[in-house]
Amino acid sequence: MSLNIEHLLRTASTLEQALLAIQKVADQDDVTFDLYRNAAIKSFELSLETAGKLMRKALKAYGGSPREVDKLVFNDVLRHAGKHGLLDTDEVERWLVYRANRNNTAHDYGKGFANETLRLLPQYLEDVRQLAPRIQAVFDASV
Repeated sequence: MSLNIEHLLRTASTLEQALLAIQKVADQDDVTFDLYRNAAIKSFELSLETAGKLMRKALKAYGGSPREVDKLVFNDVLRHAGKHGLLDTDEVERWLVYRANRNNTAHDYGKGFANETLRLLPQYLEDVRQLAPRIQAVFDASV
């Protein structure tokens, strides 16, 4: 089974660039701030979904039934990733928060909520970049 983490790393880079651009906007009432904030949140959403799919694929490499892995809800994928060492206990907890936040972004587009999401993103970016090589290592070992 082959795997490519490049898309995940690309979404992380896009997120990073959006966060850097936000820091350069002096006035949060400027439409440019909204543009970069929205880009950051969308990059977060995309990278979270990509990370989830890659973790699901990595879990299949540990054996068991691929159909059972496919039936897991996202939070259970995170918990199983913790059991198999893709994430440590603290990371699992943070990823659960990221997922809960993502679920809320689908229903709440308010300014306050968007700014709350922005506060999570620097740590999230670090976590994504730590996870990617771990996922790649699972696939490299299974080849």
